[in-house]
Amino acid sequence: MSTPLRTSYPMPVEDLIPAARRLAAELGEVPSQNRLMKHLRIGKDKAKAVHAALTEEHTEDRPETRLHSVPDSDETNTTAEISAMIPEPVEEEFPQVTAPVAPVPVRRTGWLGRFPRLIRRGGISPANEPTGETGDEMRPVRSWPVLLLALPAFVAVWSGWVGLGELTGFGVVHPLPGIADGFTLNSAITLPIGVETYAAFALRVWLSGRVPAKARKFAKVSALSALALGALGQVAYHLLEAAGVTAAPWPITTAVACLPVAVLGMGAALAHLIHTRPTPERGEVT
Repeated sequence: MSTPLRTSYPMPVEDLIPAARRLAAELGEVPSQNRLMKHLRIGKDKAKAVHAALTEEHTEDRPETRLHSVPDSDETNTTAEISAMIPEPVEEEFPQVTAPVAPVPVRRTGWLGRFPRLIRRGGISPANEPTGETGDEMRPVRSWPVLLLALPAFVAVWSGWVGLGELTGFGVVHPLPGIADGFTLNSAITLPIGVETYAAFALRVWLSGRVPAKARKFAKVSALSALALGALGQVAYHLLEAAGVTAAPWPITTAVACLPVAVLGMGAALAHLIHTRPTPERGEVT
């Protein structure tokens, strides 16, 4: 058996081939590159060259027909197309993100700073909520002008309903006979209190958006109906007063007499719908 070469000087490929031939003769076949590297103590490149030379000599001595696979042209084209379709990696640019800054609460001066809850309830948009405005301090929209608008409307509506009530049979009554005979009450005031109060309440429920859909729909229809009914009542009173009529016709008297009952029914129904939550229908799995 041939012994491995032991030398400290690099040997050319031609000098290594005889030792490789002896190794191949002992093994009866062409040794592998790893075997040549281990036996001859050479690197990968020289082992590859020696292996190629031995393989060539072995082929010349014993010619053999070797088969090798040839890639199909369609597969080659498909592979090339897929490689062309794959996009090249692009380096993404990330924008610089600044650290979030905690909002600084606006410090109010004067009496507003002592009553923060009044600002939350009375104003439409508190200053610490974003409204799209810019400035050092955003002030809430005040709702006090509504009171100024309501004063003349209250006087006109109140006098109109009371006057129409007197024309339709409403007047001074004794609500507590036998208990407080001296206590009297003009029932005509029930018209402006009932109709206009319900209209404002239903309008608030409709526009709040905090109630079930069924209650909101009922509030919308009833609020508009109450406002329209209030306007018709004012028109009827002024027409009768301008014509000098002392007693309203029976159709107007009938309609006005039904108003307290109608307002009570609509108010009770709306209050019920506000506190009612939808229940699953029969056969529905909850």
